[in-house]
Amino acid sequence: MTHAPQALPPEITVLERGWLSANNIVFRGAHSGTAVVDTGYCTHAEQSVALIGAALHGRPLERILNTHLHSDHCGGNAALQAAWPGVHTAVPPGHLAQVRDWDADALGYRPTGQQCPPFRADAALLPGTEVLLGDRPWQVHAAPGHDPHSIVLFEPQDALLISADALWENGFGVVFPELEGEDAFAEVSATLDLIERLAPRTVLPGHGAIFYDAPRALDAARRRLDGFARDPAKHALHAAKVLLKYKLLEWQQITLEELQAWAVATPYFALLHTRYFANVNFLPWLHSLVDSLVRSGAAARAGDVLHNV
Repeated sequence: MTHAPQALPPEITVLERGWLSANNIVFRGAHSGTAVVDTGYCTHAEQSVALIGAALHGRPLERILNTHLHSDHCGGNAALQAAWPGVHTAVPPGHLAQVRDWDADALGYRPTGQQCPPFRADAALLPGTEVLLGDRPWQVHAAPGHDPHSIVLFEPQDALLISADALWENGFGVVFPELEGEDAFAEVSATLDLIERLAPRTVLPGHGAIFYDAPRALDAARRRLDGFARDPAKHALHAAKVLLKYKLLEWQQITLEELQAWAVATPYFALLHTRYFANVNFLPWLHSLVDSLVRSGAAARAGDVLHNV
């Protein structure tokens, strides 16, 4: 059932950021104080501080909550902590220890060739609990699949869902544990079932615009998931192109030689190649990924320089 668009409560502002930076959801509560859910990528950190500061209407930021710790969702944490030194930061429990010890390998930043400045974590966002945001209780639900430690937040009064990368209007995030040899497609399916049971009327996704037809999005996500489960190499190819496009969003342009050096030094590309595409030599396989991005219109090539489109 499609729900008519409903206005968000006035204490919530959604900053739609695109794909390099995840969306930021800003809360201003009369009693619960101010908060932001997810903080964007580090190269947008200065912009994130300005946008979130403007959305707070002159109030200081008191809390940061991260749905998961991929770099596009927490890359602004350090800058926000510097701008508001007293801000309290809560992260999913599965990565709390790795943040406190700052393990860039375990957190996935070094393996994927992405950046994330070290930040402080003060507490865990425990599934099965509630957090007060905008003076309303939001349920914390485990949402593994895209990331094994990801959570989603649900506000039952208006049936609002902060879905992170568990559900977008047209899909969901790359299933990283599956690429690493874990059986995680079933976890994606279970998370989609959870969202169906919650029956949100309004979905605030990690990327893209707010949407109101969760059943249609769930149907599309399940069909996409079924295709990946039938052909895991299709998912792996999609993941490789996503990682490459994501880095191109950061670079905007790069020479093919520099791109090749980055890919060779990025462990995730070796993992994907070895597990799924070892019948093709690494460099021809990498060049095929570039050619695919150009054919799809996601990139443009001028001589030996690749440009983001």
